[in-house]
This record gives sequence, C-alpha cells and structure tokens, in this order.
Amino acid sequence: MKTVDFYTKVKQITAKDLRYHYDAYEFINDAVIYTVTKLDKLKEENEKRHITGQELLKGIREFALKQFGPMTYTVFNEWGVNDGLAVGNIVFNMVEYKILSSCEQDSIKDFENAFDFTTAFCDPFIPKGIEIPPLPVLA
Repeated sequence: MKTVDFYTKVKQITAKDLRYHYDAYEFINDAVIYTVTKLDKLKEENEKRHITGQELLKGIREFALKQFGPMTYTVFNEWGVNDGLAVGNIVFNMVEYKILSSCEQDSIKDFENAFDFTTAFCDPFIPKGIEIPPLPVLA
C-alpha cells in the first residue's frame, strides 16, 4: 500500500525530472513489490536478500506484460520509458527520495542495455511467421 508520503515524493520527483510520467513511478514501485514477493518465495527462510538491477528488470518485464499485455510498449512509450536506462533513472530517483533503498553494489549501469523493449514487449504478441518492421519511438 502506498502512503501519502509516496505520492508527495513522486510529485516532487516529477516536478524536478520531467523525463518520465508520474504513472511510471507508481508502476515501478508496484513492479518492485511484485519482484520482491516473487523472489521471496524462492529464498531460504530468514535469508535477507537484495534484488539486483537485472532481477528487477526481469520482474518489471513480467509484471508489465501481465498488467498491460500487448499495450505494454505503447504504455511505456507514453511514460517516456523506452529502455532499461530509463527504468534505472526512475529507480535511482526513487532511491534519492528514499522511496526505494539501494546498496553499495547498485549502479545505474545495471540497467544499461538490459533488453530491447520492442523484442520484450511486442514479440510475444506477434503471430509466428509474420515479420514486423521495427516500431518507431513516439515523441
């Protein structure tokens, strides 16, 4: 559950950093919870665990496809989230405002060249045997 403090901090972030839509922050927060919950089921009891950038990106991809299906690419594009680095920027903005936490080993580089968004979010919905030209990035 998000608190008033969460919404206040996201408003502050989006007023300062105009690159990403407010909703992207809410989605990333929900995707972090989804990923942590999923990974918690796999860990040993009483094991304290931090998720890596790659684990988070994998969880975000899975959660996004579940939430938005074939509209995922379009939704992310609308939010200004076109690659892993954008996800990393959102995550580190949230860390800066203490919405999320990080450890010493975390780096924005963990999010660079994560995966191709067209492949990740469009290919699962393209019928087999059909070649689709690359999608443009909407401005």
